[in-house]
Amino acid sequence: MAGNTPSLRVFASPDRYVQGRGALEELGPLVSTLGEAPLVLTDDVVRDLVGTIVERSFAEADLRLTFERFGGVPTKAESERVAKVIEEGGHDVVVGLGGGAAIDAAKAAGDNAGVPWVSAATVASTDAPTSALSVVYTEQGAFESYRFYERNPALVVVDTQLVAQAPTRFLAAGVGDALATWIEARALRGTDAPNMVAGIPTRAGTALARLSWDLLWEHALPALDAVEHDLVTPDVEAVVEATTLLSGLGFESGGLAAAHAVHDGLTAVDETHGIAHGEKVNIGSLTQLLLEGAATAEIEEFAEFTARAGLPTTLTEVGLGEADDTVLDRVVEAAMAPEETIHNLPFSPSHRDVRDALRAVEGVGRRVRERAGLDAPRPPRRG
Repeated sequence: MAGNTPSLRVFASPDRYVQGRGALEELGPLVSTLGEAPLVLTDDVVRDLVGTIVERSFAEADLRLTFERFGGVPTKAESERVAKVIEEGGHDVVVGLGGGAAIDAAKAAGDNAGVPWVSAATVASTDAPTSALSVVYTEQGAFESYRFYERNPALVVVDTQLVAQAPTRFLAAGVGDALATWIEARALRGTDAPNMVAGIPTRAGTALARLSWDLLWEHALPALDAVEHDLVTPDVEAVVEATTLLSGLGFESGGLAAAHAVHDGLTAVDETHGIAHGEKVNIGSLTQLLLEGAATAEIEEFAEFTARAGLPTTLTEVGLGEADDTVLDRVVEAAMAPEETIHNLPFSPSHRDVRDALRAVEGVGRRVRERAGLDAPRPPRRG
């Protein structure tokens, strides 16, 4: 998208958004308004967890239900495979059930097959469910491209009880992904840089990005405490709305900049594989703040808040604490690819600028952790 010069303001959103405790129990009746022969794409873990709920919900709606096993990575080949299943099975709607990877693959498969798609999120780890794009990865898990669609999901369903029962790290990752939304959207204000739907960012998209930010600063820490105990509280509901709906609308119609580009760059090196999307995005947010020359107090406040939320604030925590310039150069090269959103910034950083900002994240994160009395950063656990 970077490099286009749009002339129209564009705002995009899903047709319907449904959130709350037990929302998955209503999936069948909601999907029945879209088709009669749905295909549900999900992995074995999610099916074991919620398969019975989905089966009961679809039976109550008198829908023929077919599950399809998701391969685990939203690659081009996986989406083409699922599209073939849709076509051969005569399915008229596809449901991505689980996290952002399954949802992105379902979008691409639905687009390939020409049927509407539904996002049924069991975690709130990314803002993927609402958007009209998928992130396409290689088989090895490296970022390959964004794939854009002419329409958003016809329906988004988020069950907050399932979000609360999932590992807390998932919601923390969603917080990291969503906090970047405002950092990036505000960078595009007053520029002619494109948003993610090939238009000029709308005031609505930018305002929703800021609302997501405000809700997270108010509610994220108590929500994470609640999720540690599988509780659904008003804080949890606010954070799920901020990470899924508001961040989704905000990034798509407000636009992306350096934070997500750095995330994409981080996927290009093996050391960061296994680090969640929102965790890598948080490193990208700190990198963008440093690139922009943001006030030291703002950077340090952000680093402390996100560290308390359980997000990485140092290169050490994403496996790059001892990385030499050769490794970081690979990250920066991918982050600065011609099609990347870093070029939406209102200035043009050099390769060296980006590498230095990325390298500086380590010192900022360590200093803030020490000052706040937080544990020293540790390398990620493998396996």
